[in-house]
Amino acid sequence: MLAAQGELPPVTRLSRAGTHRLIPSNYLDEGDSVLTRLTGDEGELALLFELDQATNDRGAAENGRAPAIGPDELVFGVPYYRTVNAAFVHAHPLGARFNGPERGAWYAAFELRTAQAEVAWHKSVELAEVGWFEQRLTCDEMLADFAGPFHDLRGQQAFADCLRPDSYEASQALAERLLEAGSGGVVYPSIRRAAGTCLACLRPALVYNVRRGARYVFTWSGNASPTIRRESGA
Repeated sequence: MLAAQGELPPVTRLSRAGTHRLIPSNYLDEGDSVLTRLTGDEGELALLFELDQATNDRGAAENGRAPAIGPDELVFGVPYYRTVNAAFVHAHPLGARFNGPERGAWYAAFELRTAQAEVAWHKSVELAEVGWFEQRLTCDEMLADFAGPFHDLRGQQAFADCLRPDSYEASQALAERLLEAGSGGVVYPSIRRAAGTCLACLRPALVYNVRRGARYVFTWSGNASPTIRRESGA
């Protein structure tokens, strides 16, 4: 039996330290802007920063010019705050499982292997679309802690349509209802790794104690299953 229209999943009190999110290394914001490499002139650099802020989605959101999320929800002054904000303001044009195209979410996994499986699956889909399974992808692991009430899809057959491997229609509709209800996010079983657990956090302020983990290299060599090697990190 599917959930009634407008029904929300039950709420669980979550306390989870060290969740895993893998970000392509070229996306990780480590402080200095790449714009500083373009010029050493302070006047020119100021103009470049002004142009970047005018055209960058994150800059627009931080200055109150984004339609779906504003500076009152974003985070500032904490480690990796730009990386956190980027997850919410740089949404995929088609959205993802629990967000639409206008507002992103912080996706993480309880287990490292689950995070790796999710990255491998999504990248393999991209490579299949172009028919070319020759690729090297380097990802940095971001660890974060979560504590508080989250809606929970684990064991909820009424919301099985939100976990379909081939469609985000029901899950994105649920995400809209969760946002309207003030939800912090949703815990759900991984679709890409059996027994894995994922989290979609809908509020930047709930992404707590963000820190760097290890670096991993995914290598596709002619087929859809990459090899994964840890390159560095504790």
